[in-house]
Amino acid sequence: MDLLLQNLVSPVVLAFLLGMIARWVRSDLEIPAAIYQALSIYLLFAIGLKGGVALSQTPLAELVGPLGMTLLLGVATPFSAFFLLSGFGRLNRTDAGATAAHYGSVSAVTFLAALEAVKIARLEADGFLPALVAVLEVPGIIVGLILARPRHGGGGASLKEAIHEVVAGKSIFLLLGGMAIGALSGPQKFASVAPFFVAPFKGALCLFLLELGMVAARRLGDLRQAGWRLVVCGCVLPLVHGLLGTLGGHFAGMTPGGAAVLGAMVGSASYIAAPAAVRIALPQASPGIYLTLSLGVTFPFNLAIGIPLFLAFAQFLTKM
Repeated sequence: MDLLLQNLVSPVVLAFLLGMIARWVRSDLEIPAAIYQALSIYLLFAIGLKGGVALSQTPLAELVGPLGMTLLLGVATPFSAFFLLSGFGRLNRTDAGATAAHYGSVSAVTFLAALEAVKIARLEADGFLPALVAVLEVPGIIVGLILARPRHGGGGASLKEAIHEVVAGKSIFLLLGGMAIGALSGPQKFASVAPFFVAPFKGALCLFLLELGMVAARRLGDLRQAGWRLVVCGCVLPLVHGLLGTLGGHFAGMTPGGAAVLGAMVGSASYIAAPAAVRIALPQASPGIYLTLSLGVTFPFNLAIGIPLFLAFAQFLTKM
């Protein structure tokens, strides 16, 4: 309960809530699209840089287990999401696969919020976690798209084009590019740009969450169309995937903080890379379903409940 309260009153979560309130009271508050894009570029590049620096100081032997576990989870979670969404959620094959692609991938902002929650809890997070974000982003989208495609083919662009959209998209490109620069530069050379990429990071994240709060509030109206079954799916999937990811991180030898962050990553749903890929490969899929669930249900659920729960579970595992 203490972890839950600490997370709820963190600046990141409160900024998200403020954005939602702005929409509910019909405020004229708006963050210009150019500033929102600049913030997303800054955050993703900063994550990559700091992760690359950490990678340059991490022995390869310590990465094998977490990387393998992350890849395994990235392939497994879209299957569980697909079967729950098509069975209990009663979605058709296309919409179930498209939505499963989102739940198999990762939300970079949930990752950031989990890192902040770990710091608030005064725990250590493994420095190579940004590399796991990049590993987790792509496989789930590929599996979801394959599950969604009719056996007789047809509909949408080629799978190759969709995969290219993910890999060449700004999320993966900035993460991988930033990690390469950080790894090659090392901690000493990174120190010269650290004042720009470290100290202002939390402030930029709060502004980014403020905008996402307004976007999420606009999506809440779509919940009536989605139906109660899908809302339940949007809460059950992050809960089950997140606990599974935390458990996997623990067995892979990660720190309690790192295992909790991995759980938040696995329990999250993408709303940047996955929608771009689905839009190309499955244009017939309904954005009102996959965007509403990922951004309007699962993202707030993880901020308020999921992340503190994964932290508590990770700490419980260390005491067993």
